[in-house]
Amino acid sequence: MKRLRGYIFARPFMGERAPQHVQNIILRDYCNKKGFELLLAATEYAMADSSMILESVLDDLDSVDGVVFYSLYQLPTQSKLRNSVYSRALESGKSLHFAVEGMSITKPSDVDSVEQCLLVKTTLDNCITKVEV
Repeated sequence: MKRLRGYIFARPFMGERAPQHVQNIILRDYCNKKGFELLLAATEYAMADSSMILESVLDDLDSVDGVVFYSLYQLPTQSKLRNSVYSRALESGKSLHFAVEGMSITKPSDVDSVEQCLLVKTTLDNCITKVEV
């Protein structure tokens, strides 16, 4: 059975927020449905734009088969940092999973779908939501 390290947030992410216990429930459900063993989730620091815990999780990839994020919107907002996350995982033969979206990155071509979702979200966040007449 493949073992995945959980990764959750203690702060809002891209305009979203979920309590940590809810994030853990979603991770557990995702892993149960997919036949993975969920290891204790690492919780990112509450500081804005922090990815220190994610870096630590990536440094420890040798001990797991991959990482399961609560949401793909918890990936770093800077594309250079995101690409580093993708590269480190794939070059180590590991996978990245995103429980809410039901998506995963197991090969380089999977990155495009994740990036498209991020692009749509950031574009929608910048759209006019109400027009005064």
